[in-house]
Amino acid sequence: MPKIRIGPAGWSYKDWEGIVYPQKPGTKFDPLAYLARFFNTIEINSIFYRPFTVSTAKSWAKRVADAEDFMFAAKLHRVFTHERGKATEADEKAVREGLDALRSAGKLGAVLIQFPWSFKNTDDERVYLMKLLERFKDYPLVVEVRHTSWNNAQIYEWLEDVGVGICNVDQPLFAKSIKPADLATSQIGYVRLHGRNYQDWFREKAPRDDRYNYLYSMDELEPWITRIKEVAAKTKESYVITNNHFRGQAVVNALEIKATLTEQRVVAPAPLLKKYPRLGESAAQESEIFEAEPRLFT
Repeated sequence: MPKIRIGPAGWSYKDWEGIVYPQKPGTKFDPLAYLARFFNTIEINSIFYRPFTVSTAKSWAKRVADAEDFMFAAKLHRVFTHERGKATEADEKAVREGLDALRSAGKLGAVLIQFPWSFKNTDDERVYLMKLLERFKDYPLVVEVRHTSWNNAQIYEWLEDVGVGICNVDQPLFAKSIKPADLATSQIGYVRLHGRNYQDWFREKAPRDDRYNYLYSMDELEPWITRIKEVAAKTKESYVITNNHFRGQAVVNALEIKATLTEQRVVAPAPLLKKYPRLGESAAQESEIFEAEPRLFT
């Protein structure tokens, strides 16, 4: 069976305290190791803003070592995607050192190259993308584009030829936004759910948390469950990442997706069940899960 990995984007959020994590967890509490009890992947988004060191990569790998089936998805540094033309050899060296350390530890599943909506399918941008993919071709790459100009059969055929995956995106749909799909152009499938906060998505002064403040309803998730199954059927391994992280909403939706796909209740953090009572339809605390047989969905 194709492997489907489900998890949130990131784990270090102050507003998750008392919602995803205990209110006062103590100095020995490790949020990364804690989340690895519930998910088999997490997308590392901090390295989008700054490269990570070898020691940091080794630390992350060690902290999830008990979760043998766990793999990270890693975002490429923004200097290659949002500040195009400014990347130096030193930038590439720093990025590679972190990725290589994670790969050596056996915990690197995919490298996401996320471009902004402003990255459009023009001659210059296609050349840039070709060179960038060639530059990092020794990693398991996935490309995320958000502008509808990239929705082109020739582009998908080219990505398939070079063995690079395509990310299927859920985002607020404006006139030129790329629409939801179930595409696969390599053996790695990828889905990212960003939320649908139309009011703040393109607002220049909107804080990051506001932009991703959105909780999907089960009705909104259902079409994505179907797409995820379609993507998984075409690939060896697929990543499903929830990026609507504000106040733990990404964790709620990731658990709901996981429960729906596995057709059974899943384990969830106790504070989250209290904050979002609807999650009780899909999940339970560890003690409840292991005291009774999982309830199958009907």
